[in-house]
Amino acid sequence: KTPEMVRKDLWTHLLAYNLLRTVMLQSAQSWGQKLSRISLQGTRQQLLQSVGLLAFLAQTESQTLYQMLMEVVAKDLLPLREFRCEPRVVKRRPKSFPRMTQARDALKPALVQLGISSSTI
Repeated sequence: KTPEMVRKDLWTHLLAYNLLRTVMLQSAQSWGQKLSRISLQGTRQQLLQSVGLLAFLAQTESQTLYQMLMEVVAKDLLPLREFRCEPRVVKRRPKSFPRMTQARDALKPALVQLGISSSTI
């Protein structure tokens, strides 16, 4: 891609994101929901289903469809997760190989004597 196309792609993504957030905000305000409870992915899916029809319907019909979209988005709420806690830890998985406790230069001759290939080190 050219730098100009990368810029266009970035602006397109930002425009789409702002459109989704605007739909979420309008839906939350229209139906009295908290904005934090409305699903971004649910809004994206509903908008993608409706955008084709919205483009080709007459104004009165498109307004009706848009109001239906607002209602569906407002009712697609995220579950309440008040006590959600995701601790940041590293899970050490058991390995079938022993840990390397020596320098590689010292370890290779010892492994060669044992008949272990150096490509598996």
